[in-house]
Amino acid sequence: MLKRSSQRYAAILISSAALLAGCNSGDPVYSSFGNEAGSMLDTGTFGNATMNNVQMMNGEKQYAYDLSSRFASEVLTTVNFAFGSFDLDAGARDTLREQAAWIRQFPEVRFRVYGHADAVGSNGANKALGLRRAHAVVNYLATQGIGKSRLEAVSSFGEEQPLIVTEGRERRNRRTVTEVSGFVGSHPMIMDGKYAQVVYREYVASGTAVSAVNPRTPN
Repeated sequence: MLKRSSQRYAAILISSAALLAGCNSGDPVYSSFGNEAGSMLDTGTFGNATMNNVQMMNGEKQYAYDLSSRFASEVLTTVNFAFGSFDLDAGARDTLREQAAWIRQFPEVRFRVYGHADAVGSNGANKALGLRRAHAVVNYLATQGIGKSRLEAVSSFGEEQPLIVTEGRERRNRRTVTEVSGFVGSHPMIMDGKYAQVVYREYVASGTAVSAVNPRTPN
């Protein structure tokens, strides 16, 4: 009986030592015993979820998506480039003038330009080239009256997101894509929460151009 009690006591000591070792090892399961309930689950990203919920509830996230879809359906969002180049050809400049005309209708909205390359060459070189293409687009849009504070040339995707999967030269992969990225937070319309009015504002560029040339007379 004494021997069995000694064995049981030794087992308890071993278990306690293992538990203490776990507490000192940084294991989140063991280290959470001395903390308040639920603290192990809070990895510091709960604020992101709250922010996402707030944006969904006030409509900002959905409105940004709706406006992005509208932009993509009403103008060409992509321009293409010659191999190894970030120069804008005549076709690219025509497309960017259309983008700028659309963007001017929405001074409350911010945009990002993503640069891409084909798979020829190293990934590092292609990332740098794609970023130069994005900057070329941003600079051209700025010449069309779009404030650079609303435009962002983001780090290039390089060759990582091809439209056409090929290891060779492919013009369709050498591109930039302009997208709606969100709203200018300090704009009065946005501060008042009138996102829907921005998104569903009538796009009147063509009508304005016609009216300027041939104003409508009353019947």
